[in-house]
Amino acid sequence: MISLNILLGIVGPWQIAIVVILVLLLFGGKKIPELMRGLGSGIKEFKDASKEEESNVDQKKENN
Repeated sequence: MISLNILLGIVGPWQIAIVVILVLLLFGGKKIPELMRGLGSGIKEFKDASKEEESNVDQKKENN
């Protein structure tokens, strides 16, 4: 079994730099902010939906 320390040790600063360079080459500098906005709005919608579902569960518990 691979421990978490080994997995965290695999990703170093050079690997992160390579990934960043690849993303810049694939999407371009102008497209990245748009992608990040989309990702942020998706995360926000997910959080809102999970809060709504949690409140629905709490209301059902109170009614029973």
